[in-house]
Amino acid sequence: MATTASPTVSAQERTSKRSEGQWAIVFRRFRRHRMAMISLGVLAVMLTASVLAPVIAPFPRDHQDLQSTFVTPMGVDVDGRLRILGSERLGQDLFTRLLYAARISLTTAIFVSILAAMVGVIFGLLAGYFGGWVDMAITRTVEFISTFPSLPILLIMASILVRADTLITLPDIVVKPMGFVLAVSDREAKQVTMVILVLAFLSWTTIARLMRGMVLSVREMQYIESSRALGGSNLRIIARHVFPNALPPLIVSFTLLINDALVAESALSFLGFGIQPPTPTWGNMLSMAQSFMFQHPWMPLVPSLALLITAISVNYVGDGLRDALDPRQKI
Repeated sequence: MATTASPTVSAQERTSKRSEGQWAIVFRRFRRHRMAMISLGVLAVMLTASVLAPVIAPFPRDHQDLQSTFVTPMGVDVDGRLRILGSERLGQDLFTRLLYAARISLTTAIFVSILAAMVGVIFGLLAGYFGGWVDMAITRTVEFISTFPSLPILLIMASILVRADTLITLPDIVVKPMGFVLAVSDREAKQVTMVILVLAFLSWTTIARLMRGMVLSVREMQYIESSRALGGSNLRIIARHVFPNALPPLIVSFTLLINDALVAESALSFLGFGIQPPTPTWGNMLSMAQSFMFQHPWMPLVPSLALLITAISVNYVGDGLRDALDPRQKI
């Protein structure tokens, strides 16, 4: 009995594995990466908390209480209210500001990555698929932008565009939804949008290079030639054959781009050239805390630990995706 059951079970397992879709296999591999799964859980909690900030924050975003300055973490202010992470020099609750700052910082990083990925994918596809003068023009543009020293250019562009409100007028169709998502005023939403545009301008070249390389390796494949011979249009071939085959490395690169955008936005805000108070971000929270870091060391720890945990979590998720999407892994 046992001898006949064993081959039957293994045959069923082999059949179920064969019938599994590509993305089901990818997800199964991703689940085996423990740190990636833990990091995904951490990011999910952070995103949920930031979205629900108006609901779960113990104080309004801009609440100030000058009688309750520099309350220590888990301390009680003059009115007997618990301050989970303490308060700062204006009596603003650090836990409240951390939640709202997470909303701004994470949303900024995600939007920068989406915008940079869209631009990079379009230009990378055009350069790799059509070649010739199209490839040359796009490649030279990418090389030219890549030669810019990133930090000085970011500082100059951010200081000009973010601080000069009247220099560039953004349409309400962009500003209003951004203000709704971030739960900020139109003026703050415009400031955040300008930072997103500045960061995306210097971030899309990485995706464009990657996409161009993937398309160059895919476009001469036999199934592409067959589709072209059957009368498939360029748009159809790109959408149905080229882009899906270039997608896996793009997903990994996208997750790492989120990390880069998060760190870049925090650096800009920390240096005073990015999103300005009263809009809270992890970067400007860190900047405000640096003057009191020796007397009240918990103040810089609050935003810096949040930034560190998020950056590490995004990196682990990227590692997990890279392993799961690697075609050399055994199915």
